[in-house]
Amino acid sequence: MLAFFHRVAPGAIAADLRASFDASAVALGFVAAFYFYPYAAMQLPSGVLADSIGPRRLFTAGSLVAGAGSLFFAFAPGLGWLLAGRLLVGLGVAVAFISVLKLIASWYSEREFGTWVGVLQLLGNLGAVFAAWPLAWAVEYVSWRTVFAAAGAVSLALAVAIWMGVRDSPREAGLPSPHGEHDFAPRRGQGRWFAGLAEVAASRRTWMAFAMHFGVVGSYLTFSGLWAVPFLTDALGHSRRDATLHVTVAILGFGFGSLAVGAASDRMGRRRPLLRALALVYVACWTPWVLGWRLPYGASLAAFALMGIGISGVLLAWAIAKEINPPQLSGTATSLVNTGGFLGTALLQPAVGLILDLSAALPPAEGYRRAALLLVLVAAAGAAAAFRLPETHARNVARS
Repeated sequence: MLAFFHRVAPGAIAADLRASFDASAVALGFVAAFYFYPYAAMQLPSGVLADSIGPRRLFTAGSLVAGAGSLFFAFAPGLGWLLAGRLLVGLGVAVAFISVLKLIASWYSEREFGTWVGVLQLLGNLGAVFAAWPLAWAVEYVSWRTVFAAAGAVSLALAVAIWMGVRDSPREAGLPSPHGEHDFAPRRGQGRWFAGLAEVAASRRTWMAFAMHFGVVGSYLTFSGLWAVPFLTDALGHSRRDATLHVTVAILGFGFGSLAVGAASDRMGRRRPLLRALALVYVACWTPWVLGWRLPYGASLAAFALMGIGISGVLLAWAIAKEINPPQLSGTATSLVNTGGFLGTALLQPAVGLILDLSAALPPAEGYRRAALLLVLVAAAGAAAAFRLPETHARNVARS
């Protein structure tokens, strides 16, 4: 929840950051993107570490680093300190999602994986909800610095709780594994991490899942995490509360959509039908923004809700990546796919800022329309990659 909160929080406080640091659009883009540079860079190492030293150790260290970064951000005297805090936050929370995916793979059966990843996405997106309308409301009464100082304190407390309460696998808790001989527990001290990484990276289908995340997740997080609120306020004339409500609706669509998609996919024993259909729905939702339409308020909220539901199909790409690779490499496989979405976001957020700065002489709506065109082209490429992914029937098919 804290990782998702930090991911999208700059969008709700963009005006405050601009006023506090006299930041340009490109500078704001880099502030938001500095979360994603270490996040993307750490995904593969996170997967390798989750498969070797285990998620408990990894998760505890990440929470400590994220807490320190949030405090840096809260008390930053200048833009450089702000970037440093954002960098540390991204580095710390980078390990969280992969650690939990590894825990789900270890503690639950194959036909429960999609359901529990859906639960994880719902909980994470609730964290993102707090970074939208509630954060915009809160900073009207307290400083944004106070909010991030509190988030840092919570991260440090969570580090202690994770170390005390989490175990890497049922075996470490004295319980039987639901996988029998196919054990997902960490392989500590075996020194074979490079061979495992090479095995996962050799799979063309794993790279198709990476490409889907690069285009679909990258465009979504670029928009919802920073530019949706300025777009709605500057180009379409919404208030900041109304704009953050739009983002909140999209996040809720993503969260509850993920819960439904994961459970439905597990019950069907199929991954591809929902994956493909929702990717197409997501791309179609960009139509109003690319064409510069000014939708009625209710229709605008509905478009954001549908965009959130459409993006929820991406969780099945993690499931497919896990199921086409050996069980003991589940952390490495899911982390490689996850890298795609955050690498895409890290590149696209400042790219949108550059387009907006270059379009400064034009009406705001035209600048944002040009930026939306870039994002929908990247999203369409990601959706095309989704059609190259195999059907696993919700079981591990690495041996076949």
